[in-house]
Amino acid sequence: MTDLTSKPLRIATYNIHKGMSAFNRRHVLPALKQALGGLAADLVFLQEVQGEHRQRASLHADWPTAPQHAFLADDALHHAYGRNADYREGHHGNAVLSRFPILGWHNQDISLNTLERRGLLHAELDIAGWSQPLHALCVHLNLRSADRRRQLAALAEYVHAEVPSDAPLIVAGDFNDWQQHACGLLQDSLGLREAFHSVHGRLAASFPARLPLLTLDRIYLRGFAVLQAEVHTQAAWQGLSDHAPLSATIKRL
Repeated sequence: MTDLTSKPLRIATYNIHKGMSAFNRRHVLPALKQALGGLAADLVFLQEVQGEHRQRASLHADWPTAPQHAFLADDALHHAYGRNADYREGHHGNAVLSRFPILGWHNQDISLNTLERRGLLHAELDIAGWSQPLHALCVHLNLRSADRRRQLAALAEYVHAEVPSDAPLIVAGDFNDWQQHACGLLQDSLGLREAFHSVHGRLAASFPARLPLLTLDRIYLRGFAVLQAEVHTQAAWQGLSDHAPLSATIKRL
């Protein structure tokens, strides 16, 4: 096996808005797949992934026959999907795409009401040369501040119970944290630091994608140095979602 201990990892997080343009006018998943491929990420955290939607599948000729996470992963990446919200036409949730084998995964329900069905998708990744698996947690939190605080506490409780304290850890996703409370809470409870903030001294504005003002999307790390962090607002990403994606290049400490 090749020793990848010192090789940097490229990671990304993106709320893909169920493969639809910002106001649900167009199906954009094929273009989104091409844009994601351009990032050449080793690990991708996705939110609002459409596992199935029978009505949209019947309306759009280019709607994939496979679930969106499998379509985006293609044959190049391993994938795991956490089904959070069920409704008459189908379901959606979070997904993790990984260049490395997935040893196992679990989707933890952190929903607090019937309108916002949320989950915490936890995948353990096998990286050659590493003495421990990489723990990757993909999250999407509620809109209300009080709800998010409860969900962040649930996240911390879950990590303490399920992730060894010395294991490499990445927690990424759409935190809906426009008030910027999560950084301090996750630093105090889990020793996590945010990638973009580590490089630029501020959080990345990622919403709305056309004119980003709010810092909703994050990549939190433990056991890594951050070499580069970027929010992608270039022309190639316009019209693909209501969020802009974030990426980071990181190296194991």
